[in-house]
Amino acid sequence: MSTDHKPEDEPERDRVVKAGGRVTLDGRVNNGLNLSRAIGDHAYKQNSKLGPKEQMITALPDIKTLDINRDEDEFIILACDGIWNSMSSQEVVDFVRPKIKEKREKLSSICEELFDHCLAPNTMGDGTGCDNMTAIIIQLKSSKKRSASPEKEEHDSNKRVKTDEEPINPL
Repeated sequence: MSTDHKPEDEPERDRVVKAGGRVTLDGRVNNGLNLSRAIGDHAYKQNSKLGPKEQMITALPDIKTLDINRDEDEFIILACDGIWNSMSSQEVVDFVRPKIKEKREKLSSICEELFDHCLAPNTMGDGTGCDNMTAIIIQLKSSKKRSASPEKEEHDSNKRVKTDEEPINPL
């Protein structure tokens, strides 16, 4: 189901080079980013002669339509390179699966544990675990019991945000 977009992969490297960039031996675009697709990073999208999907870094996603097997498919994990550069897809699945099966933790808590697991113990290493991290877990199989209802989970997350403004309620 998953395809990584690494700068050193041939189609990604070809696009970067055609856009005027280069990919270093350690897989970085112009000695900077170690990814080839991103929503931001506008400095890599400045070639006015090229369209958005032809820039060194593009936000163009791969879109796939997959049938969900309700008997087998358990969850989907969407995450950024801060996660995938620290753990393989299988390692993330192996980390998340037992926590979902325990049925005690909120999905947001599992994400937080995943971030803690990926976090570098210090910043003196190779940079792995020092990047920003984003993850979303979408549970496909229902679980009989969770530690909190969705309404309570939203209320709890609003308590963690320190602000003088009232929280915005979702539609």
